[in-house]
Amino acid sequence: MLILVTNDDGIDAPALFPLKQALDKIADTLVFAPDHNWSASGHPKTMHRILRADPIELSDGSPAFVSSAPPPDCVALALLGLVERRPDLVVSGINHGANMGYDIFYSGTVAAAVEATIEGVPAIAISRERKDDEIARGYHDQLQAETIDYPAMSTFVAYLTKKVIDFGLPANTLLNVNIPGVPWSDIKGIELTRLGKRVYRDELISREDPRGRPYYWIGGLPPHGVADHGTDIWAIENKLISVTPLNLDITDHRLIEDLKRWKLEDIPL
Repeated sequence: MLILVTNDDGIDAPALFPLKQALDKIADTLVFAPDHNWSASGHPKTMHRILRADPIELSDGSPAFVSSAPPPDCVALALLGLVERRPDLVVSGINHGANMGYDIFYSGTVAAAVEATIEGVPAIAISRERKDDEIARGYHDQLQAETIDYPAMSTFVAYLTKKVIDFGLPANTLLNVNIPGVPWSDIKGIELTRLGKRVYRDELISREDPRGRPYYWIGGLPPHGVADHGTDIWAIENKLISVTPLNLDITDHRLIEDLKRWKLEDIPL
């Protein structure tokens, strides 16, 4: 079995190599990652520019690819035949920052897993909650890299991935996993969850450049969420690893019955 390992934080993300090493223990692996950070990129599909994917060698001597493509297209390139063996499973992460609730619509980490699922390949998206003090220090701060236990998280992901290999996933379904941003020894367990409600606190910031032309920045405070029992947000607040199965069919089937009362067939065409 070949596991494709990707992310949206880029090839230099400190979580990527420990994740690859842990997955090496259960299957063959291939890292195929973007050349820069694509956080909050959603699910872009590159149609009008060229993509590059350059072979590189990781620190352990294993081959990998670094690409100008966004995370979903990294997966697509591999599955469409750029690599010699078609991957059997995709693991995307470990993202620096949670992807809970409505975050899944913005997340490049989840988008990479969705792309695999669309192509019929089982996939897992893995994210770790980012605390406010980590935001202040910055993602690539050396102290932060030393205090986050990437090997322990990666070992857990490998165990979970082995479960997916053993039991499989239904068609059109992926797993979205979030890990609390606490020391590994403080994590209290694993919880099967549903998506929670994210509350975003975005703010429009307007400035002028030296020529007097306005420009804009979307800033504001980090999002929080409604910690209803059984949601991914509740699990993280209670130091539980959240495992949420996601289905690509986001149809509101219950609303279809209500919409029948609208008599849409009577609208003149």
